[in-house]
Amino acid sequence: MTNTNFHLTCKDHLVSGKEFQLQMKSDFEILETNPKPKNLSAYYESENYISHTDSNQSFTDKIYQAVKNFMLLQKLKWIHKVSEGNNLLDIGAGTGDFLLAAKRKKWNVEGIEPNAQARKLACEKGIELQQELALFKENSFDVISMWHVLEHVPDLEVQLKELYRLLKPNGVAVIAVPNFKSFDAEHYKEFWAAYDVPRHLWHFSQNGITGLFKKYNFEKLQTKALVFDSFYVSLLSEKNKTGKSNMIKSFKVGIRSNLKAKTTSEYSSLVYFFRKC
Repeated sequence: MTNTNFHLTCKDHLVSGKEFQLQMKSDFEILETNPKPKNLSAYYESENYISHTDSNQSFTDKIYQAVKNFMLLQKLKWIHKVSEGNNLLDIGAGTGDFLLAAKRKKWNVEGIEPNAQARKLACEKGIELQQELALFKENSFDVISMWHVLEHVPDLEVQLKELYRLLKPNGVAVIAVPNFKSFDAEHYKEFWAAYDVPRHLWHFSQNGITGLFKKYNFEKLQTKALVFDSFYVSLLSEKNKTGKSNMIKSFKVGIRSNLKAKTTSEYSSLVYFFRKC
């Protein structure tokens, strides 16, 4: 990717309190987080980073876990409609809940997760996760999923080439990412929780991610909305902005975001289905 233009300054509200710039890439409608920390793993070291735990302690944790469990079967239904095969790889598998649900539905599952604590929790559920994509042979999978993971990878080019290598002919990449053109993103601006700098290194619009995947020989099949994300993200964003949670206000912003998206299709988070050409 090439030249950048300044877009927004955001703060790390989870770990460091440091500020980072979001810069628009000139070749795609994609924002890049700068500077990229050399010790990026240190920015994940927080008890509040829920993707690496099964925490159910706070009210926000309970909402996250409830929505996650509700959506597991919906995600599998979406995937079943675009793939006739049953070999599934989940990259950034976290604590393994999605793969466990898929395994119960007779999928042959594999997963990648770099975080040791998350791998341990997945193993306790009977899901063994690997650390490296290089372990897998080319043309191995009918479906590769990345649920809110692509925004974390250091090198998009390397990642998309690996997706292409590992998918079977006509295989499908299922990619869920936040959408910085949603109403809740525009409402909260630098406080929008889904910017989550510096853990989120990339930020996508619909045109941006579609153009990126087209460059690496993928065809977009369809897009699905993650309608619950606007509520959860707004709850976190409100706390970023004011220092405290406001359930009622967050709910109103989430509702407004989804209502606007019925016309614009700019939901808070979107799932893209890309077929390998």
